[in-house]
Amino acid sequence: MLRTLAPARRRFFLAVAGLAALVLVTVATAVVVNRDPQVRAAPQDEPGPVLLVPGYGGNTTSLEVLTEALRSSGRQAQIVRPPGDGTGDLVQQARRVGDVAEQLVAEGAPSVDVVGYSAGGVVVRLWVDQLGGASLARRVVTLASPHHGSEVAGLAADLTGDSCPEACQQLAPSSDLLRDLNAGDETPDGPRWVAIWTTDDKTVVPPTSGSLAGATAFSVQSVCPGLQVSHADVPRTEAVIAIVRDALGTERPGVPDEDACG
Repeated sequence: MLRTLAPARRRFFLAVAGLAALVLVTVATAVVVNRDPQVRAAPQDEPGPVLLVPGYGGNTTSLEVLTEALRSSGRQAQIVRPPGDGTGDLVQQARRVGDVAEQLVAEGAPSVDVVGYSAGGVVVRLWVDQLGGASLARRVVTLASPHHGSEVAGLAADLTGDSCPEACQQLAPSSDLLRDLNAGDETPDGPRWVAIWTTDDKTVVPPTSGSLAGATAFSVQSVCPGLQVSHADVPRTEAVIAIVRDALGTERPGVPDEDACG
């Protein structure tokens, strides 16, 4: 049939046929990808080691109480120290978390649970969302994390400019890093997510920046009315420790009742 067509019409016909074939290949590829997702969620009934990720500046002191409490309950737990002084690129800090998690899984751990305190919660999200952590993390718990930025970091970035360290700039509400991280699903498939914050926070402003769409998200005070918990005290407050222990169990995480308040 093509031989009977004029040369111009023949070229037009071949171009249309080629475009149709390209569309079919694209659709078929999309179907295959949807049927075979790359993320394979870790089994929920077999908890692995717990990694605790410190906040801006990398100070591990505030996490030591929680770490020991988890160990006393029978969990293997360790603090992941960030590279440098903990004020550098949050993506590089996320790679450090990934290195530790991959090593533990290579040594036989079924998965890892991850607790990110303050900026550490953003670090954990970067690892899960961008660096392959979705298939390795069973549970993610964030504590008073500036998921949508902190006005304190934004003010510091505005006033000091380039002298504000990279992580400080990345934690400003208008940062490119947070805009990209929050543009899609805030809680990607893979782990189960819990986000806890305190209404008394003066470092993460507003405190509700600690919430995550799609997570089991709540303030400490919604569980323990009247309990005063500063930003620094979140990971070493007895009620929060009880809540974290519960969140890292094998049951589906939910908002705890006031029994957690002691």
